[in-house]
Amino acid sequence: MSLPQLWMAYLTYPTILLYFALIVVAAGLGVYFRPTFSQFIVPTLAVVAIYPLAWYAIHRFILHGRWLYRNPLTASLWKRVHFDHHQDPHLLDVLFGSPANTIPTIAIIVMPIGYLIGGWSSSFIALAVGLIMTCIYEFFHCIQHLAYKPRWQWVAKIKQLHVLHHFHDEDGNYGITNYVPDRLFGSFYKNARARARSAHVFDLGYDIEEAKRYPWVMRLTGAPPRERPDGANGSKRSA
Repeated sequence: MSLPQLWMAYLTYPTILLYFALIVVAAGLGVYFRPTFSQFIVPTLAVVAIYPLAWYAIHRFILHGRWLYRNPLTASLWKRVHFDHHQDPHLLDVLFGSPANTIPTIAIIVMPIGYLIGGWSSSFIALAVGLIMTCIYEFFHCIQHLAYKPRWQWVAKIKQLHVLHHFHDEDGNYGITNYVPDRLFGSFYKNARARARSAHVFDLGYDIEEAKRYPWVMRLTGAPPRERPDGANGSKRSA
């Protein structure tokens, strides 16, 4: 895949186009309330600082937790937002999060922060920045999963770290572009030699035995959990 092909795949995906539209709306509402300089810059800096920590916490303790699939009310959510992605890491259909889940999550995290800083103006600015950060993350997420070989050394390095998360040991390297939280909280590893390979890197612990006890994800999938992904050309799975 060439860089123009990567950009085309990214920029034409409906979820990304929706994020772009919402960024314009949120930024417009932020400007409507006539923010001062501090009401603009402080929430912007706050969201940029908090976003990697929020992503880390959600990814590690919610998406890689087991309580979502053990509840029939949240099993379909977990399947869509993370299980399908780990079952087939190259599948574009589930590479991006579902907007019905991601947008409320972003708003819940960043808008109260902005409101406490500077009222509604800062709240909507914080939302716009949160959506921009999400778009940046999703672009690099595309690089990490699609058949594109980055030339920039830093991008190649973060791709390697994320690939380890998906193909070696899922209990580490939770970041996308920022691995500072992984280093702070002891979940960072730099290469495959640093850890033994996990038996659950593709099923996240939802193996055959778990599926028998908590069958809701397996019923939605229509097949038992797989120990290996189908690959980039695998068939589209239900979501």
